[in-house]
Amino acid sequence: MNMEVRQPVFVTGVGRSGTTIIHRMLCEHPNVAWLSGLCGRYPGKTQWNGWLMRAVDYPLVGACLKGMPLTGIFQPWENYSFWEYYCKGFATSFRDLVGADVTEKSKRVLRRALGDVLTAKRSQLVIKITGWPRIGLLHEIFEDAKFIHIVRDGRAVSHSRINRPWWDGWQGPWTWKRGPLSAAYMQEWERHGRSFVALAGIEWNICLDAMKEARRRLDDGSVLEIRYEDFCNDPVRVMQAIADFCNLSWTSGFEARLKSYTVRSENHKWQEELTAEQQSVLLDVTRVHLEMYGYLSEEEGTSPAKVGEAGANVGNIRALIGAIGSDRDG
Repeated sequence: MNMEVRQPVFVTGVGRSGTTIIHRMLCEHPNVAWLSGLCGRYPGKTQWNGWLMRAVDYPLVGACLKGMPLTGIFQPWENYSFWEYYCKGFATSFRDLVGADVTEKSKRVLRRALGDVLTAKRSQLVIKITGWPRIGLLHEIFEDAKFIHIVRDGRAVSHSRINRPWWDGWQGPWTWKRGPLSAAYMQEWERHGRSFVALAGIEWNICLDAMKEARRRLDDGSVLEIRYEDFCNDPVRVMQAIADFCNLSWTSGFEARLKSYTVRSENHKWQEELTAEQQSVLLDVTRVHLEMYGYLSEEEGTSPAKVGEAGANVGNIRALIGAIGSDRDG
């Protein structure tokens, strides 16, 4: 039975920012539906994913499916082949996608396809998308959608990305998925001798710039920004904030499932594995955005700076938390 998609939740952020573990932990909620690898392999058969959502709620079957390796087809995935099937250009666009890119056909067929994923019990969809925010396009399709934006120190993100086999910056910015560099970013890259470390840092900047622009068109209440570092410091309390934002109930069973995850920050790696010169380059190209999200002020021992125009206020997120008590990106 096809159900209406209401208030879907999209977990977004630059790839290697911690989106995978937060998405998977959120998918442990008993009322959440998610896109498994079935949607990627068989995008035209989303009802099969709906059958999977029913199956995971049978104790023995669910335990067997959840116990399979994370590479299994029954696990939550981004499934860019699914998105490309219903919304051409979703995975390959050289710029962020906005509301004006949505066609009536893609809106209609995508809403129906995702409606087949839902069940009476698992009635709230939670989806992970990395790379370009695409929240303008998604908001046009789902006007009541909620977005969780994960932010991580750009130096750690850049270091992690250049060590992934899918990073496409090695051929330069002429053919990669972020499109041509602006004059300012091209000048910055040239100033650093076309350093690949610098290019990865600039890519982080570009994606955050796109999020900033996209958020200007949305109600602030539809976006929750979470820092990866805050999540690692206290994952359960941050997940409580996320559940509250998504209007999901907090149960002892859900909390127990969350506590079964091992969460540890790996932000130390960029400091250990990059040379002093490379670290200096990264700091130089990401400094403005690092300051925007409070990273540099924390290193200097002062209170975190407000995000300002980006609309992300670290203090508000922490107040919300306090009041409550590794995929390829596109």
